[in-house]
Amino acid sequence: MKNFFREFWDESDYYTNPIPVSDEMIDHAQQKLGYKLPQSYIALIKTKNGGIPINTCFPTNTPTSWAEDHIEIENIRGIGGDYGIDSEQTRGDAELGYPVEIGFIICDCPSAGHDAIMLDYSLCGKEGEPRVIHVDVEISDDPIITILADNFETFIKGLVNGEKYNDEEEAW
Repeated sequence: MKNFFREFWDESDYYTNPIPVSDEMIDHAQQKLGYKLPQSYIALIKTKNGGIPINTCFPTNTPTSWAEDHIEIENIRGIGGDYGIDSEQTRGDAELGYPVEIGFIICDCPSAGHDAIMLDYSLCGKEGEPRVIHVDVEISDDPIITILADNFETFIKGLVNGEKYNDEEEAW
């Protein structure tokens, strides 16, 4: 997995928290959130504490509010700082209509808060391996959930470059 991470992150430091991730920070975040973090997520943020990946799209089998065949992410949240999964700034997720009782937002989408990617612990419990879901809170009174991957590692390995979809959009 280490070789995979070498070419995972974009060079930009936007959305990157300024300090390297320590085991103490991970323990603190897990206690604050009340959930065990996936090992693949921990390995990823130890390479860079959040940020923008090179590949930002994830193919879907069902249409979402974003597109007929994919979703796009803006970032992957790290720990601490303004954009961390455990920051006070991100605690308003329930106010926006996200089902925070099942987990927490791990990636933002470029829709100004109308949809996001969450880790969903509803099937595995707070100590298990969560699945990854896309949650849309804009087009319905109830959140619309699309299952993306059975776990975080599958999700990050399934991200593809957005140019694949830009070419398709230009054909329209």
